[in-house]
Amino acid sequence: MMEKGILDGIVVLDLTRVLAGPYCGMFLADMGATVIKIEQPGKGDDSRAFGPFLNGQSCYYMNLNRNKYGVTLNLKDPEGKKLFKDMVQKADVVIENYRPGTMKKLGLDYDVLKELNPRIVYGACSGFGQYGPYSQRPGYDIIGQAMGGLMSVTGWPGGQPTRCGTAMGDVLGGLSMAVGVLGAVVHQLQTGKGQLVDVSLVDSVVSSLEIITQIYLASGRIPERIGNRYESTYPYDSFIAKDGSVIIGCGNDKLWRLMTQEMGQPELADNPDYKAVKDRVAHHEQLKVIIEKWTQDQTVDAVADRLTKAGVPSCPIMTIDKIVKDPHIVGARHMFVDVQHPVAGPTTLTGDQIKFSDWDQKVRMPAPTLGQHNEEIYGRLLNLDAARVEELKAKHVL
Repeated sequence: MMEKGILDGIVVLDLTRVLAGPYCGMFLADMGATVIKIEQPGKGDDSRAFGPFLNGQSCYYMNLNRNKYGVTLNLKDPEGKKLFKDMVQKADVVIENYRPGTMKKLGLDYDVLKELNPRIVYGACSGFGQYGPYSQRPGYDIIGQAMGGLMSVTGWPGGQPTRCGTAMGDVLGGLSMAVGVLGAVVHQLQTGKGQLVDVSLVDSVVSSLEIITQIYLASGRIPERIGNRYESTYPYDSFIAKDGSVIIGCGNDKLWRLMTQEMGQPELADNPDYKAVKDRVAHHEQLKVIIEKWTQDQTVDAVADRLTKAGVPSCPIMTIDKIVKDPHIVGARHMFVDVQHPVAGPTTLTGDQIKFSDWDQKVRMPAPTLGQHNEEIYGRLLNLDAARVEELKAKHVL
């Protein structure tokens, strides 16, 4: 057993695959819940076949499934269904990210499981949600980004709609389901009643658009692609320097005044075209020219250092090779951690971004090999001995 965490005692049955669902399960496992990853015998999660690989093991899979126990179970087999139902009676949470209706076809949907365990919290993440005219459509990250509007505002003016460089639709869906499940668990602890938590990738992306949706709802203007600039304040953008682009984020008038002083042009702060946030947004094009006249003869690091020391948010655009060596991100915040995997060997995984004062978020156990914990979990939860586990494995139930 792993050391106790802030979710100690919470048992999660994780039926999820690939990214959004496993990302949710990862958070629950990192916080100390007993998360049992249930995979198809002989095949497992689709992401086990996704690169990059170390000694044949998927780094994609290992990063999202650390701190979880791994078992196999054939949910299409009658004995497999019975075993799952027995596990549900011992669990607090079930999470899945199948297309809506799949679990009902298996006879294992929320309406069935809540009869077995009224306390069960059932988290379901899908492309479009459990109901609505699009609910049966298949959904992947790129679908969420496209239908949720994120791609329409990502990229440069006149360019093509652009997918965010990471699977942000899936990440947002996974985060949303983690928040929803935790809220439902609190309610469960208070009332003894579970419930269904329905999360859609598209809904999660729409929610993330914040000011973008409000611009249209308030003014009727359809927001377009504007590069790295922000709609609500300026200068909040990337600016050309001698050796690349530097980020400057002046979120208010005080920061703007500090910046003009560092630029040696304090008069800009009182220029009516640039005095207030709304003025700088309206005149962002001419202001960018002025700022780049100052930045273009300096290096990125020089600009960022000068402005940071003056109290103005500024930084370089970090590439991954620099991020994994950064003393703050890695050294102080432990955002990359070394793990020993039984097959892959020494691996480095992304750490947890949530930090607690009384709980050390860390990778306590590497991602499981397929069916690694069959004997341990089925023995502990269902009192099956090793011989019975082997018998079920021979019958392709496990």
